[in-house]
Amino acid sequence: MTLRAGAPTDHGAPSLVLLTHGDENGVSSPLSHARGVTEALGVSAGRILAAERARGDAGEVVAVPLGREGGPDRLLFIGVGAGDLKGLRTAGAAVARRAAAGGRVVVDARDLDAPAIGAFVEGLALAAYVQPGSGSAAGASEADAPVAGPTPDPIGSGPAIGDDQSDGDRPGGRSRPARVLAEAVLVVEDPADPAAGSAVARSLAVARAVHLARDLVNTPSLVKSPAWLADRAAEAGAEAALDVEILGSDELAAGGFGGLIGVSAGSPRPPRLVRLNYLPPADAPLGSRHVVLVGKGITFDSGGLSLKPAVSMAGMKTDMAGSAAVLGTLTALAALRCPLRVTGLMVIAENMIGAGATRPGDVLTMYGGTTVEVLNTDAEGRLVLADGLAYAAARLQPDVMVDLATLTGAISVALGRRTAGLFASDDGLADELSRAATDGGERVWRLPLTEEYRPAIDSPVADLANIGRALDVSGGSITAALFLREFTAGIAWAHLDIAGAARSDSDDAEITKGGTGWGVRTLLEWLAPAADR
Repeated sequence: MTLRAGAPTDHGAPSLVLLTHGDENGVSSPLSHARGVTEALGVSAGRILAAERARGDAGEVVAVPLGREGGPDRLLFIGVGAGDLKGLRTAGAAVARRAAAGGRVVVDARDLDAPAIGAFVEGLALAAYVQPGSGSAAGASEADAPVAGPTPDPIGSGPAIGDDQSDGDRPGGRSRPARVLAEAVLVVEDPADPAAGSAVARSLAVARAVHLARDLVNTPSLVKSPAWLADRAAEAGAEAALDVEILGSDELAAGGFGGLIGVSAGSPRPPRLVRLNYLPPADAPLGSRHVVLVGKGITFDSGGLSLKPAVSMAGMKTDMAGSAAVLGTLTALAALRCPLRVTGLMVIAENMIGAGATRPGDVLTMYGGTTVEVLNTDAEGRLVLADGLAYAAARLQPDVMVDLATLTGAISVALGRRTAGLFASDDGLADELSRAATDGGERVWRLPLTEEYRPAIDSPVADLANIGRALDVSGGSITAALFLREFTAGIAWAHLDIAGAARSDSDDAEITKGGTGWGVRTLLEWLAPAADR
């Protein structure tokens, strides 16, 4: 990603992007600087857009082949809608997808201020993501899996972005298909403007964090054991100068982490708990809060003895999306100069069928001593999260805790595939996260912690049951959140149920098919908000 001055036609890219917007009558027209470009090229933008009945909606694309010697081969008129940050992200995503054939693109961004440039670059960088190829490592054993290194810039000019190559720097070492876009040049009024440069740097840092989360979510579970995921977290954490601690199965058993041990009992691949610690830079104004993020990390979820149907099991390599979001977030905090102390916990296990698997009716003792009757082994995410939350509350002395989890199918029924459910014990925290999601380009909807439903998770043989039993209230997402609240020790806490939003069946604006990396943008906007918002 490069910022340059001069005429947009002078930079030698095959595709030239001009931005358009719609008026109150739904008629598209170019932004002010773009009009001069089309006049210089001898093209009537007004006639072209009118002929295509263009409206200037966000992400609208009108492609015009030029067929001329020198200069760009084609114009892409890209709509920005009302020009808000959401519309600019969508416009950037449209550029990434439509400029693939040429590999390089020049964008006339002279009409955009720094926040608008940042949003456009973020959408472009996020949409430029391509899933790792299957490669030879897909059949490798855990011991043979290549070591992952740093994730490359999501948009750039070097071969790490544009070339089709074997890629040991992505999780699992699998080959990377060619990126959608090799290089993007933004023509701006002043390339040395520190506000614009800072906006671009922030957007690329956020996109790198989202790409890391997506890579991990999209890695097949044959490769992605709990040990493998913990090792990738250690490597990414070291690259980001985080302090990393990993607890193995012996340490977890000795420490009383009954949820992690019980969920993983049917798998030959033992669980892990990863703790990532971020401290603000010495010259940053120190924030007043210690924040703990807890991410569900089920590397594959068969449902255990409460076996899922085959159709429901097919996408369960993504059931660790909460942990991936926590890791992605922690790796970007230094680049964004987050002023808060932040600890990330990844509670990682595989939920399988085996001779030692936890049975319905078994009672597990969570970290801290709370006992839980397991009525459904497919409600396993709340068990590992209970260990993480109880550990954080007892040992880390946080001021606030937030967990992320692909927890309940019910949340997708209630809110669909683009909105996460938000539960919170503190109204102020709920408001903060809601604003951060909006500003970061994601969506949440707050749902209630309905106290009348709390008796549903009572048990006659334990302190709690892991699903509703004593009272038939339905509301599966609510009773799951009420279960988690039992392990927060009264600390301000929020739960993000991302079961719908963490996965996508198709590309949609900056969202890509597969793992979406949902939550990274919200958490980064919350922990290290952009100064211009």
